[in-house]
Amino acid sequence: MKQLTYISLFILSITIVGCKVQYGFSQPSSIDAKTFQINYIENSSSLIEPGLERDFKIALEDLIQDQTNYSLVPSNGDLVYEGEITTYRISPTTATAQNTAAQNRLTIGVKIRFYNTNNEEDDVEQSFSFFYDYPGSSQLIGSQKATAHEEIFERLTQDIINATLSKW
Repeated sequence: MKQLTYISLFILSITIVGCKVQYGFSQPSSIDAKTFQINYIENSSSLIEPGLERDFKIALEDLIQDQTNYSLVPSNGDLVYEGEITTYRISPTTATAQNTAAQNRLTIGVKIRFYNTNNEEDDVEQSFSFFYDYPGSSQLIGSQKATAHEEIFERLTQDIINATLSKW
């Protein structure tokens, strides 16, 4: 019985090692840099929300600082982000029998350009978008708007970091 356990463990370990070599299970490696900067994020959407570009820039800066060892600098960063908010839209997603919105969706889209001054092959230009659904009977104001922005920014900024800093 003891031998069967050892044989099973041996076969299991060979299988795991074989899978690792065969399929390349590995963690993403980060880009070699020391500093980053985020240039002005313009709000070019058709519906302008005051302060949205500032709040988005701060959310991106905070997440990069939380998840990396890069230092934020105002200029001459090794890694440079720039872009614009392209979409800020509220639209109904479902309707009631009375032809009113049962649920609304706030969608925010951004276009980001990322430059690695140490290696042009890492440069990325990509659009990102995410949404927040809320009841059609309520208005997107006050704390609900802050919650919507926070949830959308959390997803957008994580998607941006994954696209620009994770090299699989």
